[in-house]
Amino acid sequence: MPDLDGLVDYIEDDVLRLIFLCCHPCLTPESRAARTLRLVGGLTTAEIARGFLTTESTMAQRISRAKKTLSAAHAEFELPTGAERTERLDDAMAVIYLIFNEGYTATAGEDWMRLDLANEAMRLARMLAALAPDEPEALGLQALLELQGSRLGARLDEDGVPVLLEAQDRTRWDQLLIRRGLAALQRAEQLAARGRPVGRYFLQAAIAAQHARAERAEDTSWRRIAALYDVLADAAPGPIVEVNRAVAHGRAFGPDQGLAVLEEVDEGQLGDSALVPSVRGDLLELAGHHAQASEAFREAAARTRNESERAVLLRRATVNRTRVPRSQ
Repeated sequence: MPDLDGLVDYIEDDVLRLIFLCCHPCLTPESRAARTLRLVGGLTTAEIARGFLTTESTMAQRISRAKKTLSAAHAEFELPTGAERTERLDDAMAVIYLIFNEGYTATAGEDWMRLDLANEAMRLARMLAALAPDEPEALGLQALLELQGSRLGARLDEDGVPVLLEAQDRTRWDQLLIRRGLAALQRAEQLAARGRPVGRYFLQAAIAAQHARAERAEDTSWRRIAALYDVLADAAPGPIVEVNRAVAHGRAFGPDQGLAVLEEVDEGQLGDSALVPSVRGDLLELAGHHAQASEAFREAAARTRNESERAVLLRRATVNRTRVPRSQ
């Protein structure tokens, strides 16, 4: 007897369908995501390379090979159903997450954010969670994107100048997105309590929820966030997780603790990313080492290709330079 549930399993949205269709099993996970980001998200090779922590030339070769592999395999982009769709779920989530990240902080250009990408990723994450309501990670992805997306309206001031998390006017955070995100996280927690496995998206959503629940920046439970990052580092190790863990430990236990975590990061895995020097500058500023902080922020500014981010980093470099005693 045929699997009737599988036969009637379908996806209504064309964009979400395309994501699943491009995540073909004949490709490596990285190539599936890269090809889908190009077709669905409209991202450039450079933007995709940033998400995968690799060079633009390497990513161009990967996308080219993916096209040839699909052609050689005579892959038919039939809509996956049942178990096959479940197997492609991880790839679909990774693609949606990368689209959101490019929308939240653009790789290059004058604008700090690309709201069209961020909003589309949130829409897709909601649809994916509805498609897989018993998957805690799908719900975790929805929660993560909506909780982070709730801050989009507060990330620029009235003059269009970027505002960092701790300085944001939290009354401008989107309360509807926060409610949706927390509700999705609660459903994921209920599934986890029944033994369903959770991973990186659920844990990151739990971290984002700590920020969403704090009415003021000073109310943030950084020790709880640091503990969650410790769990995330075991569940999904990687340099970006370690950099963010350094931030959390620096806020929870003092900047020296954060710098100690940051020192263990293999910066070579991040290429020419501005992430490590910008976080180093933040922690040095917190420790009162303003000359070193200014230098780190300048290094980060030289690395980024986003004009708005560069302006923020240079501003922080200047502020720290003015705090250095003349004797130094």
